Amino acid sequence: MLETLAAIGFLIFLSAFFSGSETALTAASRPLMHQLEQNGDENAAIVNRLRDDQEGLIGAILLGNNLVNIMASAMATGVLISIFGPAGIAYATIAMTLVVLIFAEVLPKTYAIRTADRSALAIAPLVNIVVTVFSPFTKAIQLMVRGTLSLLSVKARNGEQLTQTEEELRGAIALHDVDEISSRHERAMLRSVLDLDDVQVSEIMTHRKDVVALDADLPVTDLIQQVVDSPYTRIPIWRDDQDNISGVLHAKGLLRNLWARGGDPEGLSIANEATAPWFIPEQTPLLDQLQAFRERREHFALVVDEYGSFLGVVTLEDILEEIVGDIDDEHDVAVIGVSEAADGGYVVDGKVTIRDLNREYEWGLPDEEAATIAGLVLHEARRIPDVGQRFMFHGFRFDILERQRHQITQVRITPPDQPDDVAVDANAE
Repeated sequence: MLETLAAIGFLIFLSAFFSGSETALTAASRPLMHQLEQNGDENAAIVNRLRDDQEGLIGAILLGNNLVNIMASAMATGVLISIFGPAGIAYATIAMTLVVLIFAEVLPKTYAIRTADRSALAIAPLVNIVVTVFSPFTKAIQLMVRGTLSLLSVKARNGEQLTQTEEELRGAIALHDVDEISSRHERAMLRSVLDLDDVQVSEIMTHRKDVVALDADLPVTDLIQQVVDSPYTRIPIWRDDQDNISGVLHAKGLLRNLWARGGDPEGLSIANEATAPWFIPEQTPLLDQLQAFRERREHFALVVDEYGSFLGVVTLEDILEEIVGDIDDEHDVAVIGVSEAADGGYVVDGKVTIRDLNREYEWGLPDEEAATIAGLVLHEARRIPDVGQRFMFHGFRFDILERQRHQITQVRITPPDQPDDVAVDANAE
């Protein structure tokens, strides 16, 4: 009798081990285990190897857990039947349910989830042995499961990811929900990194109407004066037509050449100082363009459409600002694009990008169909609105403050959490 009770206790202990191992290995931090493995921790390497084959790991743990639970229940039933007769079956069911639930499930899993990283490192070698021993049985079980699924016309794909890595990262970023300004900025940066592959250069470029460019046919002294007056170090040069970009002038190269000439611009050819222009399509994703900047060791590119027409310029700084926010230096021209009103609304220039507003204020305005606030209003209103008109889009109120010809130049935006005294539909006149 005592030997049987001791055996049941040992089986319950094994059941607790299997339950806790499953929780610890699945809840352990992947980044921490990866870093520990890089630092030479052998147990962390075992944890990572076990989790790479999740089917084998879970199959072995479940096989071991069910095996010891059934064996313990059978032994307990035999003992209680010998004492109480047929009623021992009911007593064994109740007793083993409570014992297994408390001591082999809830208790070990609670402990494991609270100490997941430490527990995973401690039990990894033992679990590795269990997985190796049970490997023939788990593989046979997997074959039977897949065979059954195929009979039911359900395709099981090897290595199928149950969750998308990018969405998992976005969820982790969203869970880091604190109100400190620094933490909000960190979340915005992390989201922007994940968005690089979904944003095209046309959405962040400086539009051609705002690009400072030089006419190569002007006198060299006039061109030098324009370079000095410009806040930019790289300036496109055009000839005959502004769409005909013939080169890109670097202010530092021009200064070096002038210095070599003793400051005398006579005989200096701006065209010879310029480098060949680099044209890229407007559909280029930011992630690809960032890699291209690194490979070519260049910081400046000209954006063209499908017909080859010049649309604007994009720089390495533009892409970096998409990640870290605006980077202002002592030569930048300060342009106030957003100002906060006393009642909590915002007065926004029409050319301010939707992405900048979403990142700064954590709004959720859509940027799939338009890159700027003016573009969003035009897309949603399906018309060119007049000054004074008011629209409600996506829970935000948009008041048209200024318009120059057909271009919306200033909009007042009231977020959803601000009082909205008048709600006007997008189709209202």
